[in-house]
Amino acid sequence: MRSIGELARASGLTVSALRFYDRSGVLVPALVDPATGYRWYTDDQVAPARLVAGLRRVGMPLAGIAEALAQRHEPAVVHRLLDAHLRRLEDGLADARRELSRIRTLIDPEEIAMTTRLVLRRADLAAAVDAVRFAVGTDPELPVLAGVLLEVDADGVRLVATDRHRLAVARAAGKVDGPAVRTLLPADAVDELRALLDTGEGITPEAHLTVAPDRVEVAVAGRPVAAAALPYDFPDYRRFLHGLVPGAPAYRIPVDVVALRGALTADDAPVVVREYAGVPAEVTVLGLDGRGGLRVVGPDDAADPDGVRVGVNREYLLEALDAGDRGQLVLELDGPITPLAVRRPDDADAFSILMPVRL
Repeated sequence: MRSIGELARASGLTVSALRFYDRSGVLVPALVDPATGYRWYTDDQVAPARLVAGLRRVGMPLAGIAEALAQRHEPAVVHRLLDAHLRRLEDGLADARRELSRIRTLIDPEEIAMTTRLVLRRADLAAAVDAVRFAVGTDPELPVLAGVLLEVDADGVRLVATDRHRLAVARAAGKVDGPAVRTLLPADAVDELRALLDTGEGITPEAHLTVAPDRVEVAVAGRPVAAAALPYDFPDYRRFLHGLVPGAPAYRIPVDVVALRGALTADDAPVVVREYAGVPAEVTVLGLDGRGGLRVVGPDDAADPDGVRVGVNREYLLEALDAGDRGQLVLELDGPITPLAVRRPDDADAFSILMPVRL
């Protein structure tokens, strides 16, 4: 048996926190001395106490901690609880950033007043939109992801989209007149812009953009489309990219898009079904073929000699291949817990990242 002080030291919880979780019925001692009131715990309660400590550190509400502790032998249930809590944290951070942005405007209104004009090749902008549109989020609880980020710098514009399970980045070079600026364009406005880029063919190869933090206007052949920006601060995707894996990936494998797509959509294509947020999804497992190439791994296949395989949502992978649309792409693999990167071999600024699925 362990005293409450010993459990506190072993778990990272304070003595007062352990008393609180006892009173709340979340982590009840194995024995309470009726004479002294001392609480005693078994060794088997150390792991649950550490789980409580971790959930407490990330701000999980008491009800969520209790449910996670009760369901700790059902990992899928606990992972859904963690995902829901993470979404709440992200929403809270987005709200805080939006409010701070409003405060900065009150302090210095002129700081936000910036407008930049760009002239881009229409085909380049259309290709950039096509490369990222599939990754725009649709979760109504995450409106910050329901658009495409436009980042204008001295040489053109970078487009970024993510739904938390995948991230896509593309770039269109052009002539820029004005300061660097970024704005978040809603998905319906992106689709309207994309349709506009297909008009005026043979009249002008250029698209003219006017970009401000709160508004975007695009004109092709004298026909304009304007849209208000979403009032959210897009997640820091650069920090995510920098934090993926230090150094180069273990394997960079060129693939023929048509051949790989055929292998993924064949009637006998091997898939593994995994559940996320209560919804089953088909997962494709990719591995090495022993000759430096890529293969689709079946659920009953023996382990790869190199031990390199990664599972990704099959639908997401197909959409990433379609967005590449260059005949040949390069897939970067590192292992089962590392995101899969899909890159264009001739364009370092266009790529997508697919988060791995737990196998």
